[in-house]
Amino acid sequence: MRPVTAVAGVSGLLALALLSGSSIAPAASAPNPPGPPPPAAFRLISYDSCAEALAGLRGAATAAVGPWGFGPGWRRTVDLRRAMLAQGTAVAGLENATGAAPAYSATNNHEPGADEPDLVKTDGRRIVTVAGGVLRVVDPATRRETGRVDLAGADRDRWWPDNDLLLHGDRALVLVRSPVLRVGHLPGRPGDDNGPQLLLVDLAGPPRIVGTYRIEGGLLDARLTGSTARVVVRSEPRLSFPYDERATDAERAATNRAVIAKAGLDAWLPRYEWTADGVRHVGRVGCDQLSRPATSTGIALLTVLTFDLATGRLGDGEPVSIASDAELVYGTSDSLYLAGEASPGPHRWDRPWRPEAGWTEIYQFDIGGPGRPRYVAAGSVPGRPVNQYALSEWQGHLRVATTRETAGGTTSESSVHVLARQGDRLTQKGVVTGLGRGEQIYSVRFLGETGYVVTFRQTDPLYALDLTDPAAPRVTGELKITGWSSYLHPVPGGRLLGVGQEADGRGRALGLQVSLFDVHDPARPARLARYHVPESMSTVEFDPHAFLFESATGLLALPLDSGAIRLLTVGGGSITEVGTVGHGNGQVLRSLLVDGELWTVSEAGLRVTDPATGRRLGWLPLRG
Repeated sequence: MRPVTAVAGVSGLLALALLSGSSIAPAASAPNPPGPPPPAAFRLISYDSCAEALAGLRGAATAAVGPWGFGPGWRRTVDLRRAMLAQGTAVAGLENATGAAPAYSATNNHEPGADEPDLVKTDGRRIVTVAGGVLRVVDPATRRETGRVDLAGADRDRWWPDNDLLLHGDRALVLVRSPVLRVGHLPGRPGDDNGPQLLLVDLAGPPRIVGTYRIEGGLLDARLTGSTARVVVRSEPRLSFPYDERATDAERAATNRAVIAKAGLDAWLPRYEWTADGVRHVGRVGCDQLSRPATSTGIALLTVLTFDLATGRLGDGEPVSIASDAELVYGTSDSLYLAGEASPGPHRWDRPWRPEAGWTEIYQFDIGGPGRPRYVAAGSVPGRPVNQYALSEWQGHLRVATTRETAGGTTSESSVHVLARQGDRLTQKGVVTGLGRGEQIYSVRFLGETGYVVTFRQTDPLYALDLTDPAAPRVTGELKITGWSSYLHPVPGGRLLGVGQEADGRGRALGLQVSLFDVHDPARPARLARYHVPESMSTVEFDPHAFLFESATGLLALPLDSGAIRLLTVGGGSITEVGTVGHGNGQVLRSLLVDGELWTVSEAGLRVTDPATGRRLGWLPLRG
C-alpha cells in the first residue's frame, strides 16, 4: 500500500446536533470521561491494485450488511435533523468590490477566501438566484431582471427548491440536489439517474448553459477558492438485496453477503457524465483514484470533483474518491479539513454501535494551488464537533471543540483541543477540558486568539477561552443565562451576538432569543441586551447563511418561521427593533445589501427595502 500524495478534500452538510444532556456541573479542567483508547494514527493510503480495492470494499460491506441490507442500524444512515442543523457559515460583512461596483454583502461564510454555496449570490453589479427551475439575473441599480435561463424544462413542476450557487466573474455554477433535472441516463444504469447535477451558466451576455455534469450519489457540499470549485459527493454501494419473508434473519444476512461477494468494483465506483460544446462524455472513477484510511475501509465513498470556473467549462471534474465517510468540512483559503467519526474497523450489523464514546478523525489538505487538494496530515480528538464552527485554524494550529459522552449517554463534557502538524500527523499540543459537564456544545466561535463555547442543558454557560498559548489553552470567564445560542457572531467593540432560544428553568424552549454580549474583558463576559420573540425561531439557528449583519450601521436581519424578516439595530448596549419585511405568502429565505438597499429573497420574488425604516422600495415577482 502506498501513502497518498495527492487527494481531494471532502466537505459535508451532516454534523451532529447535540441536543440533550444529563446533570449540570460547573466548568473545570478534568480528565475526559472513560471510553475506548484513541484509535491508531490516521492517514490515507492508496490501493496497490483494483483487486485490493475490491477486496477491501467487499470486506467492509460484508461485515456491515444485515438481514435488511445496510439499514436500519447502519451508522452512516443520513439523519435529516442533523443535516438541517449542520450547515455552518460565517462572517457576512459589507464589502467593496473592484471597479465601479457598489458595496455589497457577501455570503455569510465561515472563513474569508473559502466561499460557500448559497441560494443567492451578488457581486454588486448583479444579483443571481434560482427559483422554480429558472436562473434569473437582476440589476440592483435599475431593479430590473436583465436575463434568465430555464434550467428545469418540462420538469419544472417537480423542481426542488434545494439548489445553491457559486459565482465567479461571469460564470455561475448551479448545484442541483434534486433527482429531477437529468442530462440523460448513465450507461449501464437504466433508471438510476438520481445523482446531483451541476450546471455552468455563462452570464457575460444573455444567460446560457455552457456545461453540465452529473454523477451517481448525493451532493454533500462545495467550496470555491479563487476560481477553483471543489464539489463533494457521497455515494453508497449499488447492490440489490433480495428479500424472502420466510427466511430467518441469519439466512437473509447470508444471502446479502453472497450478493456482495459477487459484486464488482462497478457497484462502488460512481459513474459520471459531462457535456461541453454539445458533446457528451462519460466516465467512471478509476480504482487508481481511490484511497482509504490506513486503519479501515468504509462502505460509502466520498468523491471530490475539481472545476476551474475561469476556463468556462466543467470537464470531467478530476474525480478522486475516498472509502470513508464524513460529517463536516472546515476550510480556509489554503487548507481544507475533513472531519468524521473515527472507525476502528468495519461495523458489524449484529453488534451494538456506541457513538457516545467515539473519536473524530481529522484530515488536513493543502488547497493553496489549483487542481486536486494535496493530503498533508491527519489526527484525532475524542468526542464530536457540533459543526464546522467547532474547527478553526490559527497561526499554524487547529483548534477543535468537541463534546464527549460516555457509553449510554449518562455523562458528558466538552473540551477544546489544540493540534499542531508534525510531519504527516496532527498531534495534540494543548487541551482544556471540563466544559459543561452533563451538557453539550450548541455553538462555538473562534476569533483569533480567543474562543467562545456555549453549552446547554437547562442553562446556557457562555465560556470565554484564552488560546494565546497553544500549549496551555484556558477558560478565562463564564456567564450563565437561561436559554442557549445556536450561532455566535462577532460585533465591533468587543461584543458578540448570540442567536438561539430562550428557555425556562427546565430547559424548555420559549422562543427566539438574540443576546448581545460584552466580551471585551474575557474574565467577565456579560449580557448587555436581549431581544425575545415568544414561540418563534429563526433559520439562522440551523443555517447561518441566513444571517445578515452590517457592522457600519448595526443592521441585523433575521428570517423568522412566520415567513418574514425581522430587522433590528445593534448599537452600544442595545438591540432595537426596526420593523418586519414580508413577502405575502412567500417564505423569506435570504437578505443582502447592495449599495445601501436591502434585498430580500423568497420563492415568490425579490423585495427592495430601505433598511433604516423598513419601507418598501420595489418588488420583482419570480412566479408566473
